[in-house]
Amino acid sequence: MKHLRSAANAIGVGLFALLFLVFVVQVVARFAFKQPLAWTDEAAVILYLWAILWGAALVCSDKENVAFDLLYQKARPPVQRGMAIAACALVGVLAAWGLPGSLDYIHFMQRERTPVLGLPFHWVFAPFGILLFALALRSGWRIFRLLGRHWRDQL
Repeated sequence: MKHLRSAANAIGVGLFALLFLVFVVQVVARFAFKQPLAWTDEAAVILYLWAILWGAALVCSDKENVAFDLLYQKARPPVQRGMAIAACALVGVLAAWGLPGSLDYIHFMQRERTPVLGLPFHWVFAPFGILLFALALRSGWRIFRLLGRHWRDQL
């Protein structure tokens, strides 16, 4: 599991590095050579989308996400457990419910291409399917751990 997390982190870093490189090429072409490049705009948007969704799906843990937890922090541990189970169930069920339709749409978009680079749109939208799958899986796994004997470690 540690190797998979390292690989996901490395891919995330690579996506951000490519995004930065494309951004630098875009700025240099626009301001130094007075020749804006259309492909850099499209590549930057696609790389940004991939980096954000990849990071949310496979890099950031539940504790690293922003949360509005004022009530959660004030509650006693058994209540926190119930709140965490309810939140995970809601997120997991919604992600699992939206996954088939989203995968169908992603598959449908393989017939369309991006205007400048000509990439099939299903590659552009693929990280959204990865995100939904990861959310459903992660939510189910956390519920399983919260129902276990060492549930206090999960709070």
